[in-house]
Amino acid sequence: MTDTATVEAPPVPDPTPPRWPRRAALGLLTLIAGGLYGWGIGETPLEPYYAAAVRTMAGSWRAFAFGAFDPAQTITLDKLPGAFWLQALSVRAFGFHPWALVLPQVLAGMATVPLLYRAVRRLAGPGAGLTAALVLAVTPAVVALDRGNISDTVMVLLLVAAADAMSGAIVRGGCGRVLLAGVWVGLAFQAKMVEAWIVLPALALPYLVAGPGRAGRRTLDVVLGGLVTAAVSLAWTTAVALVPGSSRPWVDGSTGNSPFEQVFVYNGLGRVGQQSPLQVLAGQGLSVGVASDPGPLRLVFGVLGITTGWILPLAVLIAVAGVVARRREPRTDPVRAAVLLWGTWLVLFAVAFSVLSTVNPYYTAALGPPAAALVGIGLVQAWAHRHSVRLRIAVAVLVLLTAAHAALLSLAPGAPRGLSAAVLVVGVVAVVLVAVARRTAGRTAAAGFALAVVAVLLAPAVASATVVARDEGALDVPFEPARATTAIRGLFVRTPEQVAGTLPVLEQVRAGAPDLMAVQSSAVASVFAEQADEEVLPIGGFTGTGPTPSLDELRADVAAGRFHLVLAFPSHDPRIVWVATHCRHLGRTPPPFRDYVCTPADAAR
Repeated sequence: MTDTATVEAPPVPDPTPPRWPRRAALGLLTLIAGGLYGWGIGETPLEPYYAAAVRTMAGSWRAFAFGAFDPAQTITLDKLPGAFWLQALSVRAFGFHPWALVLPQVLAGMATVPLLYRAVRRLAGPGAGLTAALVLAVTPAVVALDRGNISDTVMVLLLVAAADAMSGAIVRGGCGRVLLAGVWVGLAFQAKMVEAWIVLPALALPYLVAGPGRAGRRTLDVVLGGLVTAAVSLAWTTAVALVPGSSRPWVDGSTGNSPFEQVFVYNGLGRVGQQSPLQVLAGQGLSVGVASDPGPLRLVFGVLGITTGWILPLAVLIAVAGVVARRREPRTDPVRAAVLLWGTWLVLFAVAFSVLSTVNPYYTAALGPPAAALVGIGLVQAWAHRHSVRLRIAVAVLVLLTAAHAALLSLAPGAPRGLSAAVLVVGVVAVVLVAVARRTAGRTAAAGFALAVVAVLLAPAVASATVVARDEGALDVPFEPARATTAIRGLFVRTPEQVAGTLPVLEQVRAGAPDLMAVQSSAVASVFAEQADEEVLPIGGFTGTGPTPSLDELRADVAAGRFHLVLAFPSHDPRIVWVATHCRHLGRTPPPFRDYVCTPADAAR
């Protein structure tokens, strides 16, 4: 039986304006986010591996269902296809254009802003929700991610939806909301697999602590929600596993054609303490710019610091302070529940990203919602207790430390000149105003708190603006030197004109073969397949080391004349050794690749 006396939340002091200005402000923030995410999306660089797969999926419902990478459907993506289904539907509706691939991400990113507002508002009030929406909209990692065709955007949206459902359950009760949160996490799993499950303790803990009703009932709700999460999460992998391997594409990332191995080994435990797929490619001579070595500081300095580290230390300190400051509040205190939810989310993902062997910068967008929520909660709570001298001193110290950290990150070679100094100046002025404001000096305190927000958000907002101004996307890092951007795009990104320029040469070597060519690694094959819309047989899947096609299958394809050109790395792989031994080396491709021409007669030798 629900204890109705515990459902009512104590009033939260909140300086937020009335409802209609609030809605107008939220609408404006959502439009600003849409502008940042959507401006020039036809010019942003795409991840060609995913783009090539989406093109295949958009052209065949069978390929759509299995997440096939190539038109011949020999192999799948090395990820679950959930998030890419949205892109494939967009391409099917509008045609294959860069903007058609990015459009679902722009819309998902825009939807995350008001959804985060509602999730935070439920427990911490509308002022905290609006601030959280503002911080999220200008977080560089989020802006860059939502301008590309990476699946993390959809995962972030669905995890915020889960947090919103669980926040509603904490305030209003009801097993249905807990189950809905489980559905959202299960769908997020379809977008980014095991990474989505990291948030589960963050959803369960505040409900167990602060949810209405008896402890046994709350525990049962959480268990049922977990079962729903598992059922939704494993629906696709189970369905694919039940299809005979000979009747579907090979599951990339697995040695035994198993979707469970792909998810839980290749994309799960295999990412901790072992070489990631990108590192395997790098080991073959294809350097792809691994972000940094594992460690607790990788998220606040260097490349990852510039993408999302601006407010991480501040958010962590707010979470700790929030739990300590509200330790004597009633069990159902909604603000403490909010801090537990978003603080646990932040810590769990930060720990995960600190130990993974490889962390792409866009991964850190998953830290955006909890960090933004905690900053919003901290600001409103600080304003509510602004008459406390100790509180103002604490705010002054936190703002000064955050501004100093932002000024340090703003010394990056590609950052605008003067940004570091501007952040420090605004931070110092804000600190002075907050520290000297007295009980009767309401305007001074308001100005101090407003400038504190500016000091915290100025550098990341400028970083986000540079991403948009330079037509950058998920593959890019704010403030990175132009030569770094050129190197990344030169390796993975080819314009239609560049690909078209190589097609006549490829067609000459092709000599009427059904397939354009065979390429070791789906990642390399995608550079041609994305624009050429031709079958480029991927050898070895994404890493180029996978078991399909086998040597016998490769020889059979050569004997049948399915392709003539083979592009590969120098390798001890038996398939590549066979090609190097039996086929003619052209020598027209720069290192680390080697090109060979194979004829049916070569297969007989």
